[in-house]
Amino acid sequence: MRRLLVLCLALVCTSGFAETYRWVDATGRVIISDSPPPGKPKNVLKADTSEAGDGLPFAVKRAAEAFPVTLFTSADCVADCKNARELLNGRGVPFTEKMVQTAEEFAELKALVGDAFVPALKVGNQRVRGFEAASYNNLLDLAGYPAKALPGSKPSGGLSK
Repeated sequence: MRRLLVLCLALVCTSGFAETYRWVDATGRVIISDSPPPGKPKNVLKADTSEAGDGLPFAVKRAAEAFPVTLFTSADCVADCKNARELLNGRGVPFTEKMVQTAEEFAELKALVGDAFVPALKVGNQRVRGFEAASYNNLLDLAGYPAKALPGSKPSGGLSK
């Protein structure tokens, strides 16, 4: 029983890194397989399901496209902004950090969250004012971001220009 469990876990762990092939056989059936098609069929699509080209897992890339994340900070925001960055990086969320410096940027932030208060987080069209881990996690969960960063993921963020 223990061997079967170990075998199942090994298969599950390696299945996320397999390549997937899709082709149409001679009878018109669509075949999707983890091994290449026999012979030399035409119109074979090969997809790497582990990562989506830019180093992001597919689920993270899909969430980032549908619900992009922006963290608004300022130069005098230290502890809360650091905590917000660490939470996002700890979950492996790709985000843009926008440091609010000018009066126009503060006016934009005020229109966005109702007050010129940092940190502020925007996930898709949803916004959170201040740093509250539960609120951040709730928005990120609803958007489909992972609960923890995947092994090998790099910190994201960086100031936008």
